[in-house]
Amino acid sequence: MMDDPLMLARIQFAANITFHILFPTISIALGWVLLFFKLRHNKTGDIKWAEAYQFWVKIFALTFALGVVSGITMSFQFGTNWPGFMETVGNIAGPLLAYEVLTAFFLEATFLGIMLFGAQRVSNRVHTLATCLVAGGTTLSAFWIIALNSWMHTPAGFEMINGQAHATDWVAIIFNPSMPYRLTHMLIASGLTVAFLVAGISAYRWLRHDRTASTMAALKTGVVLAALLIPVQILVGDMHGLNTLKHQPAKIAAMEGIWDTERGAPLLLFALPDAAERANRYELAIPRVASLILTHELDGELQGVNAFDGKHPPVAPVFWAFRVMVGVGMLMLATSWFAAWQLRRGGDIQPWIARTLIAMSFSGWVATVAGWYVTEIGRQPYLVYGVLTTAQAASAVPAPMIASTLAMYLTLYAALIVAYVTVLFHLARKAGAGKGAQPVYPAPGLPAPQSQLVKF
Repeated sequence: MMDDPLMLARIQFAANITFHILFPTISIALGWVLLFFKLRHNKTGDIKWAEAYQFWVKIFALTFALGVVSGITMSFQFGTNWPGFMETVGNIAGPLLAYEVLTAFFLEATFLGIMLFGAQRVSNRVHTLATCLVAGGTTLSAFWIIALNSWMHTPAGFEMINGQAHATDWVAIIFNPSMPYRLTHMLIASGLTVAFLVAGISAYRWLRHDRTASTMAALKTGVVLAALLIPVQILVGDMHGLNTLKHQPAKIAAMEGIWDTERGAPLLLFALPDAAERANRYELAIPRVASLILTHELDGELQGVNAFDGKHPPVAPVFWAFRVMVGVGMLMLATSWFAAWQLRRGGDIQPWIARTLIAMSFSGWVATVAGWYVTEIGRQPYLVYGVLTTAQAASAVPAPMIASTLAMYLTLYAALIVAYVTVLFHLARKAGAGKGAQPVYPAPGLPAPQSQLVKF
């Protein structure tokens, strides 16, 4: 593998997108959580919401910065490792990427400065508007990126002329068959990631006896948000699966570990897919449930991997990534509902629940990355489904050069992730040490005394 430039290029791009997606997954939903804190403060005048905003806006800014840097690095690889991508579908991918920068990134970058440094320099209404625009910008950014990614899975609205894709219907391109499902699934995934991050960091503060009103407000917000979103995500995931079955049946066959087309296919809870034998080892299955879930019929027919004549993804990584995603989702459901029940019943949580929430602070990252692996590995051997294969798009860069840069990327990304997580918990400890800190802005309509001005 280490002397295969195609595989090394795929691993390098996977490493880049894995690192990059961690941060937009947080910033997309955290912007809306900040807006919620802001609006609650505006309505009630309670400083706990202002203090929550003050703490989490710092984390938003740090997350946004890392997302920008990693996104730029990832985009370079379209030219270095995958020149065939832009040569073939650049007429469609280029404008969509440009729309994301022009309509979303500039919006976020411009008004983030007001969020961070303008609380005492602009009116409360303008500061609220800036928060709203940044939150909207993060979602608009996700819209354009998911539109492009979805088009790569379910291409529509184009024609091939001399080996290049040319747009014939931009509405069909943007709102391609899988786009609504992918966008909804991703936005909810972002919401769950942020919900558990907010709940986990707040639980960490709670265990350190920082049990101020702002800590509890953030903790309850995270827990309730998670408890509300996880059942919706399960429903949307089911709808997304049915859409994938219609447009990418080979991916579903790999996800379910189905090698031969069959009726009444079982749901595999555990198995070891064997590509050489084209069979599964040590199966633990529930009869007919896969067919029931995917076709809503006990004897519904599902195509197997063998039906696709080699044009199918590798089974084992897709099979296991899907089960990691679902398994983490079930843990999210159990944890958030039990924590919400405890908060509702007694207004507080038990220490063991706090520790569980801390342990699951970054569970959204695990589920999101696993889901993206299902999506992206499940598209193989295509880069643009049915149009452009991964091998056709790859560059002629020698394997040793790719391997050396891959090693540098992995080393840097590991250090940055450790630094990011360390800073988050450092900020949590620092906030707990400064319990007398005042909010970054006063109650609506009230002047801010000089003693209340807080610098980041």
